[in-house]
Amino acid sequence: MKYFYYTGILFIIFLVLPDPPSSAITPGTLFHVTRIQDGNTVCIRVKSFAGIPLKVERVRLIGSDAPELEQEPWGRPAKRQLRKLIGESSWVVNVEFDSQQRDSDGRLLAYIWNKKGELINEKLIEEGFAVLNTLPSNVKYIDRLAAAQKKAQSARAGIWKSGGLKESPEQWRSEHAKK
Repeated sequence: MKYFYYTGILFIIFLVLPDPPSSAITPGTLFHVTRIQDGNTVCIRVKSFAGIPLKVERVRLIGSDAPELEQEPWGRPAKRQLRKLIGESSWVVNVEFDSQQRDSDGRLLAYIWNKKGELINEKLIEEGFAVLNTLPSNVKYIDRLAAAQKKAQSARAGIWKSGGLKESPEQWRSEHAKK
């Protein structure tokens, strides 16, 4: 009986502890991806108790902009490719921040790395599932991401193939926001 009492008290203590700030998410720490939202946004578990997720954060991949899910035919394949890349890493990633840690929607802004040390943001661009899109303050890997886009364009991969993406994800969003 004491076991359940003490377990209950510990559980309540963990529930009332303050959420870790994004600065507490340190490089080198591995996080479990709980969901792929679209081609450039994932959800990671940052706080749990006995395997039960208590705190999940949305993470927007820095430097890449994938087509929206409704942006046919490229949105859903971008999401599937991100799911594949995350799945190859057993749904575990390393999160790395740049200078700006959150966007206006409250999402964390990060580079995510798989277990093999590959930059997933870069792989999406290189394989033609996303385009380069940087914020002026988050430019740590801009040269790598720009090289990945040139490689995708040269290889005519994904959205760069003949008859590929007609308008950038940003143009598509602004056009459809008016409707």
